[in-house]
Amino acid sequence: MNKYKNILKNREDAAKKLHDVIPMQRLKDESWKLIAVSKGGLAVANYIRDRFSNSIDFLLSEPIMAPNNDECEIARVSEGEEIVINEKLVSNFGIQYDYIYGEAHRKHEEKIISSIYRYRKGRQFTNIKNENILLVDEGSETGMKFMTALKAILAQKPKAVYIAVPVIPSDVLELLEPFADNVFFLHDIDDYVQTSLYYEELENVDDETIEKLLRKSDEI
Repeated sequence: MNKYKNILKNREDAAKKLHDVIPMQRLKDESWKLIAVSKGGLAVANYIRDRFSNSIDFLLSEPIMAPNNDECEIARVSEGEEIVINEKLVSNFGIQYDYIYGEAHRKHEEKIISSIYRYRKGRQFTNIKNENILLVDEGSETGMKFMTALKAILAQKPKAVYIAVPVIPSDVLELLEPFADNVFFLHDIDDYVQTSLYYEELENVDDETIEKLLRKSDEI
C-alpha cells in the first residue's frame, strides 16, 4: 500500500495520465461515449474528454448491503434494474435472494429514480446501441460498479466497451478483462485498500457539479 499511497495528485492528474494509455485519437474519431459509473468517475470522464466533444453520461446504480451490516456490499442494482450479486458473500452469509430483490426494488424506487430527475431532469439514459463505450471511474475497490454497468451496457448491444480507471485491484482487473474490449489503467495493485489512499486530494463531487457536467454534455 505504501508504494502507491498518494501516487495521484487529484482526478485531473489521473485523467491526464490516462491520456497516455487511452487511444485518444480513436476516442475522438470514433465518437466514443464516456459513461461514468460514479460521481467521481463523472469528474474523471470530463477531464478525459478535455477539449473533445464526446458525449458524457452517468449510469446510476445503488449498493445493496448485507442485513445488519451497512458496510458489506452484497449486490448492486442499476437504473435499468439490472442486478449483480456477489454470490460468494451471499452464500457464506446465508442471505435470501428475496431480500436482495426486495432491496433492489426499494433502492431503485427510492433513490435511483429520484437521482434521474435530480441529475438528468428525467431524461432517460443515453442510447448506446452500436456505439463505442468507455466506462470510467476514479478507482474500484470491488468491481461491483463496473460489473453492474457492464451488465446494463452489454444488454443494449454496443459496438465495443472499454474501461478507463486510474487505479484498480489486480484481482478486479482480472475479473473485468473478459467482459471488456480493453481496460485502460495506470496502476493495478495487489493489496488495494481504498481509492482515496491513492490520491493526494479527492474532493466530494456535489449534486450541483454533477448537474452542471451532464448539462454541459447535453449542450454539446
